[in-house]
Amino acid sequence: MDYPRYDPASAVTPLSPAEIDGLDRLLQGMADEGAMTLDGLDGYLTALCVGPPELLQTLPTAEWLPLVWGGDGEGGMDEATPFASKKQRKATVVMVLRHLRHIAQQTAHEPAAWEPIFSIAEQGAQEFADARDWCTGFLQAVDLMPQPWQALWDDAELGPLLAPVLRLGGGLDGRPMPAGADDLADPVACDALSRGVPDAALALLARCRAGAQP
Repeated sequence: MDYPRYDPASAVTPLSPAEIDGLDRLLQGMADEGAMTLDGLDGYLTALCVGPPELLQTLPTAEWLPLVWGGDGEGGMDEATPFASKKQRKATVVMVLRHLRHIAQQTAHEPAAWEPIFSIAEQGAQEFADARDWCTGFLQAVDLMPQPWQALWDDAELGPLLAPVLRLGGGLDGRPMPAGADDLADPVACDALSRGVPDAALALLARCRAGAQP
């Protein structure tokens, strides 16, 4: 069985809170250390939605989807995977594609309603956003097809907005880490960088959509 392709015209059926929680538990319970966290998955799918359109338009689903759970074996879907059954794998694939469609719809048409999934650290009455896993997932999507991203990182206006994504995500091979003395272990510093990430993603989407105009 081949993986289904993402259909940008499909119905938008957001995951329920219970489905989000179930997907989170499933990813946390996978033995493969390469499996993404829920935050990482959300960042990964967001990059596919807001980045260069070549990613979803040209990459076969089999090249990006299995990375969510650490990859299929050499035998592809027919080889042992982290799933307990084919039914569980199929349900997971459907949930990931539904979440991808929902992110695409919100970022493009309801940006004020879009809320990326970040970890939250609590210290007393204060809450601090932590987008490190999210940004790591985002950069994993960049690694799928680095070339179309090069001009975006180097853009004089967009590049500085994307710098927090690079810093929080651990950087990219062959690209210098943006300057900064932020201690990411400090929740205040991490929060400050994390809160700039949603605006950066939306600015990236606007630039990529404008670039795709004839």
